[in-house]
Amino acid sequence: MTNLRDILDQHVSNGPVPGAVGLVARGDRIEVEAVGSVDVDGSSPMARDSIFRIASITKPVTAAAVMMLVEDGLIALDDPVDRWLPELASPTVLRTPAGPVDDVVPAARAITVVDLLTFRAGYGFPSDFSLPVIQLLFSELRQGPPQPQHVTAPDEWMATLSRIPLLHQPGDVWLYNTCSDILGVLIARVSGRPLPEFLAERLFEPLGMVDTGFAVPAAKLDRFTSYYRPVPEGGIELVDTPDGGWSSLPAFPSGAGGLVSTVDDWHSFARMLLAEGAVDGRRLLSARSVRQMTTDHLTRSQREASGLFTEGQGWGFGGSVDVAAIDPWNVPGRYGWVGGTGTAAHITASTGAVAILLSQLAMAGPTPPALMRDFWRYAAQA
Repeated sequence: MTNLRDILDQHVSNGPVPGAVGLVARGDRIEVEAVGSVDVDGSSPMARDSIFRIASITKPVTAAAVMMLVEDGLIALDDPVDRWLPELASPTVLRTPAGPVDDVVPAARAITVVDLLTFRAGYGFPSDFSLPVIQLLFSELRQGPPQPQHVTAPDEWMATLSRIPLLHQPGDVWLYNTCSDILGVLIARVSGRPLPEFLAERLFEPLGMVDTGFAVPAAKLDRFTSYYRPVPEGGIELVDTPDGGWSSLPAFPSGAGGLVSTVDDWHSFARMLLAEGAVDGRRLLSARSVRQMTTDHLTRSQREASGLFTEGQGWGFGGSVDVAAIDPWNVPGRYGWVGGTGTAAHITASTGAVAILLSQLAMAGPTPPALMRDFWRYAAQA
């Protein structure tokens, strides 16, 4: 009978994944396996507490932090964000998505907090990366694969963003990624604290997420994995070493994909969501906020237009929501997301299930690789 170790080992032993850690849990029954090594040299075996760049599974954490501010009464979901982000006070919108970046019209309405949470603010990636305005997201904002030491500080980043038009009118279309980075800046400005400090105090410390943050301290670098990406001619190449881009705090802490973490740390966050916001008798979020996070907010046409990114899934706050059993691993109501560095994390409230996969090989594109799909299939049956 196939087990979790078999699933992971199949992809590590046969290449190209150097190593991986997987966690599948239902209630108190937890299965964790670590296979392979932290780098291609095989210098250290992968371990349960190995630290990974988790990329876009940062997004649900950022969304949870925003909901804390909502519950604090400091912001509301329907609030226009220009009170805290004046750079977005007068956005312009491309007349046509494929048009030149200077052919714009005024936005029909203000961008709201919920627009950002649902990725419908007008900023972000469509399926077509060749559009002129999308090239500005890559070149001017360093959107795309995480580059923590190459992104400007939040105020400068927002000033640059203000000069880039929206691809669509606020509320109309789901677009990927950029909204979570904007939310990171919003959290800092509303709370009056840097994003790393706010997350540490309100989420990481209460949940015991001791290895989660925007950088890895020197004392923990021996547990930090190297990071690779596939190359067109076959094989993989090194992108970042433990003493590289995540060895010091970045100027721009990315709410879209900047965190490092472990399977047990993200599991602590997942358990909080499954418990509808409570942990060890302490409530971090209300049940209502958790339900809002994990409920699909897209229209059918918005889901269909999301293309390769969500493969027809819905979107809650900071993560996708399965709306139908499209594939063997899809369970209606499953919430979570994937990270471009080779990570994935999901919860299913109806079954109390958690499935977390961390690897250090970047995805080649929006379509999840075979390792993820095999892992999800196993988790759905476990």
